[in-house]
Amino acid sequence: MPVLGQATGPSVVVIGGGFGGASCARALRQADPKLKVTLVETNATYTAPPESNSVIAGLVDIKAQQFGYDRIKSEGVDVVISTATAVDPAKKTVTLANGTTLNYERLVISPGITFKADAIEGYDKAAMAAMPPAYNSGNEIITLRQQLEAMEDGGTVVISSPVNPARCPPAPYERASLIAHFLKTKKPRSKVIILDAKDSFTMQKLFEAAWQDLYPGLIEWIGLSQGGALISVDAATRTLSTDFDKYQTAVASIIPPQIAGHVAEFAGVADRTGWCPVDPLTFESRLRPGIHVIGDAAIAGAMPRSASAAHSQAQICAAAIAAQLAGNKPAAPTLTSSCYSLIAPDYAISQKGTYRPVDDQYNEAEGGTVLSPQNASRDMRVAEAQQAGEWYRNITQSVFG
Repeated sequence: MPVLGQATGPSVVVIGGGFGGASCARALRQADPKLKVTLVETNATYTAPPESNSVIAGLVDIKAQQFGYDRIKSEGVDVVISTATAVDPAKKTVTLANGTTLNYERLVISPGITFKADAIEGYDKAAMAAMPPAYNSGNEIITLRQQLEAMEDGGTVVISSPVNPARCPPAPYERASLIAHFLKTKKPRSKVIILDAKDSFTMQKLFEAAWQDLYPGLIEWIGLSQGGALISVDAATRTLSTDFDKYQTAVASIIPPQIAGHVAEFAGVADRTGWCPVDPLTFESRLRPGIHVIGDAAIAGAMPRSASAAHSQAQICAAAIAAQLAGNKPAAPTLTSSCYSLIAPDYAISQKGTYRPVDDQYNEAEGGTVLSPQNASRDMRVAEAQQAGEWYRNITQSVFG
């Protein structure tokens, strides 16, 4: 511990304590123990999005999703619980809500996602509280769980799925699956409707085959061409409207279109799309030299926006920063991503990929994306559900200790 506390090298500030930011802070210290690394995070307790759908379905307690930063502190990272309110790239400073100003030689931003304002008519703060996206908030996850428990049997649960790009593309369909599992066992006269702003989605054939096998008649998916794009909501009457129809809901989870988190905007690293273009070798912003962007906010080509991808990007970014500060050239990276989706507690499917920079962006490496076999045995689905649990335990241990 005394040795860890004697950082005398350049200062690196990391904003965002999720899978990307927390991983990067630890990796920076491991790459060069002399670096002074400061991690800035708004909340003292982080609620992990992976497996949160299991909480909503009553399979896991919310405490299994919550992590602190003690292990990261013990490795010599200064953890500051406050909100970044301003970034000055010229002066290389970060201003915090508590009045502190941090100087940096390099800045890493891992801001996650926020929702596009006014993308859905009527979906204001009150409507969000009543029909939570449950993507960024532990409280919203608990609210959605409580709403499912309280609704009468025979009610309709509606989930809206946004256009891409979006965080964890399979998440809305996993949510529908696990809610269907809850309804099947507790409220069998109810059903789930997915209103989708797309005409196709990740692992669609695998999901639909599983729904037919496990939940026949319980899940209805309505794509864009069939009127799946959500146009407006009325929170008072719990009514959702598309161009084609209206839906009266007992419970609704509205997942709006997304852009990079707020820090990306005031740091000047988001372009007109709302996302952040980066150099694939270093994740350094193409708009603000000296600032690196990782995780969901980064434009990373074929890589999905997932916890696994953010964790992988964090390792590459940390190694690149250590090399740059030492006057060395960063190595050409290879990144990986693994995504498991639970359909039931003992049934899962997966998508795994390896990615390398090609023509200045990340493309799939040899072999492409590997999906679970379409006609796999039930034993394999059970094995993948077990692997999903192991993956979650391993990545949270790696990130949070």
